[in-house]
Amino acid sequence: MNKHRPLRFGVQEHRAHSAKQWRERARALESIGFSTLYLPDHLSDQPGPIAALMAAADATTTLRVGSLVFDNDYRHPVVLAKEAATIDLLSDGRFELGVGAGWLVSDYDQAGIPYESAGTRIERLEEAVQIIKKFFAGGEFSFTGKHYTIKGLEGAPSPVQKPHPPLLLGGGGRRMLRLAAREADIVHVNYNLNEGRINPKLVRTGMAEATDEKLGWIKEAAGDRLEAIDLGFTIFFASITDDRESLASALAPSMGFEPQDVLEMPHFLIGTVAQIEEDLRARRERYGFSHVILPGESADELSRSWSDSPANNSLR
Repeated sequence: MNKHRPLRFGVQEHRAHSAKQWRERARALESIGFSTLYLPDHLSDQPGPIAALMAAADATTTLRVGSLVFDNDYRHPVVLAKEAATIDLLSDGRFELGVGAGWLVSDYDQAGIPYESAGTRIERLEEAVQIIKKFFAGGEFSFTGKHYTIKGLEGAPSPVQKPHPPLLLGGGGRRMLRLAAREADIVHVNYNLNEGRINPKLVRTGMAEATDEKLGWIKEAAGDRLEAIDLGFTIFFASITDDRESLASALAPSMGFEPQDVLEMPHFLIGTVAQIEEDLRARRERYGFSHVILPGESADELSRSWSDSPANNSLR
């Protein structure tokens, strides 16, 4: 793990209220110093990620845009690869392709898409990753697998970034993280989403000790490529406060935690600005995390408190 890699900060948004608001939001994040604007891929009240990410890229000049993450079960890998290559081309190489096996049961139920076992969904994603990489390599290719068959397809257009836009894979289970460690440029460590819904049991899979175990799986599978991987995680709860012990004590019972568990949870940031900065450095040292993704509302709160920007020198 590269424990000295500078921290970079992305923001995951979930809403676009108008074209004007969306463009202004993207420009504001760029001006503050965030590296990347991400969108998830759910059927809830959020914009469609392909069009929205391209609009954000078109409204900015340096801000990167990315999916966190496209659900492979909604999108055939050939179609997704073509869209991704196009966004990369039209954004002048500012796209990060996050793709996952799918997890949220309600999305599948609402759309009438069969929610197959985690093993089947990940197996399908494994094939999809191979197809996407072949597409990005250009030229004609074929592929025969259990789930997909590609016959003499030309990979076009060609993405600007070589050999391809950064591929982001992640999760919280062993098989998914081992796949990410073998194939991804950015490995995103998350809760274990096997149950397909958010509940206290899911949150417990994000505890510090569970995260240590996840990093062990990644190291084992990555081998010599570990140093090249950009390890990331999402902050799901952040609060600037002068009394973090009291807030942790208030939050802990609902999750079955001790207050110290809350403060050590990698996906939470609680405390003064100095305490939060120290926690981020400690997580980089312990886990190798250098890629931090904040939800939009937390990004706004923390940005107001940081003296310079999310990329300020105190966090390098």
